[in-house]
Amino acid sequence: MKENKDEQVTSISKAKTLEEIADFWDTHSLADHWDETHEVDFEVRMQRKCRVTLTPEIYEKIEKVAREQGVLPETLVNLWLAEHLQGIEKEAS
Repeated sequence: MKENKDEQVTSISKAKTLEEIADFWDTHSLADHWDETHEVDFEVRMQRKCRVTLTPEIYEKIEKVAREQGVLPETLVNLWLAEHLQGIEKEAS
C-alpha cells in the first residue's frame, strides 16, 4: 500500500483496509490489472521448524490421542514436550 499523508491506499484497488483489499480481489482478476503491476523485492522471515522422525506405531498412537483431544498431532507433541521439559527444569532447580 502506498503511504499518503492521512491514509494508506493500494494502487490498484484503492482500498484502505485489508478487508477492502480482500473484497476487491474476490471480485477482480489480476490478469485484468497486470499492466499496472511492477516487480518488487521483499524479504520473508520465517520461524525455523525442525523435524523429528517417529516410528509409524508411535505416530499412530499420537494421532489417535490428538484426534480425541481435537488438536493436530504436531500440537499435541509440542504440548507434551513443553510439559516434559518444564518438569525437567523444575527438577534441576
